[in-house]
Order: sequence, then C-alpha cells, then structure tokens
Amino acid sequence: MNHIVLGYDGSDFAMQALDWALDEAELRNLPLTVFHAWQWPYGEADEDAKAHLRKAADHVLWHGADCARATSSGVRVETDLYEGSAAQRLVELSGGAALVVVGSRGLNALPRAVVGSVAGYVATHAVCPVIIVRGPGPLPAPANPGPVVVVDKEPDAAVLEFAFSEAAMHQVPVTASADLADWSARHPGVQVQRGDAHERATLMVVGRKRSARSGTASFLLQHAPCPIAVVTEGDS
Repeated sequence: MNHIVLGYDGSDFAMQALDWALDEAELRNLPLTVFHAWQWPYGEADEDAKAHLRKAADHVLWHGADCARATSSGVRVETDLYEGSAAQRLVELSGGAALVVVGSRGLNALPRAVVGSVAGYVATHAVCPVIIVRGPGPLPAPANPGPVVVVDKEPDAAVLEFAFSEAAMHQVPVTASADLADWSARHPGVQVQRGDAHERATLMVVGRKRSARSGTASFLLQHAPCPIAVVTEGDS
C-alpha cells in the first residue's frame, strides 16, 4: 500500500478527482498512479483500428499525468494504461494501493439512475479505501472547510481510523452521531463534534458492508454535497 491510484478519463469529473488525489498524495508523501482504461466497443476489429483507439487513450492518460506533474509539489507521478474493464482494473490496482480516487461520473454521461457504475463497482469491491469525488471541474478551496463526517451510526474501527487520519491531514474536525470520546483521546490533535453536519462536510465516510446493506453508499453517490470515502470494515 505504497501509492495513491487515480482513475482518470479526461472528463471534468476526473479533473476534480485529480485535484483530490494530488492532495492525498502530497499529504501522505506517496506517489500517484494515474490510470486510464480503453477497450474496443464494436466486436472484432483490425489492429490498425485498435491502434488508433489505443493512441487516443494514451493521449488521455498523458494529459492526466501531465496535469498532475504540472500542479503538484514534488509528487512522483506514474501511469497505468490498460485494455479492458476500468472497474475491474481499478479493483486489481487497489490491492497494492493506500487509496483509490475516482470521479462520480465519466465521459459516457450515464443517466442519474446508474450514476457511477465504475465508481460504484470499485467502492464495493476494492481492497483499500475508495474516495468518490462528486461534481465537475476543479475543487473549490473553502476558507473555512467543514468536518469529516462519519455517516454510520455505529461505525467500525477501520472507518473511524480512516476518518480521524483524514481529519488530521486536512486539519478539520470529525463529526459523528456516535460517541467518539475514546477516539478523541487517541487523537488529541483532532477536534470532535457530536451531531449532523452533512451539508458542511469536507468528506463523508461510510463503511462498505453496512452502507451496501442499507443503500447509503448508493444514495450518497447521487446526492452527497461532497466527496465520499468508502472504507472496508475490519474482521471484527
């Protein structure tokens, strides 16, 4: 788990995900892998036609990596170009990653009912935590950023550890409906707030299994006012 993986397809949504992924890489002092997938969608094809599509895909990946290198402060940027399913490859890459970051939508402009088909699949199956960044364009930098909000009413330890780590890195509070007194003692540098601050959140954090059972993650993919982190719960 020695790098951040970014799913990038050249869309405005991917540009916003790139901003978030770069921040994570800088704060964690980890390299960033910019990933792009391509596949021929029309059945059998001659190699010349496929080569043309691959060249276009390579250009998309180059653009993402170039943007990352131009706007980062010392982050090592690597690339991964893959022929096949973007969702499945991102899950594969998650096995060696500290974090996967994806946009909530891509260039295919999926209808709202199936928004985030790649993001949803990765959030459900990835080995590491996944952050889904909602909205197009560059991320705004609010003067007074909101808290990291723990959505689960009875959050797992892995979810809380991720939430407190993110809050410490971004220097914002943690807000939850659960009693976090013990966690506050373990993380004295992070302010803890009790209650509901979803509308002001910098990041919302949910557990993968619980959110899948309740449908919370699917709902947040379409309606959350901020990026969403989906974290695998521990064995306990």
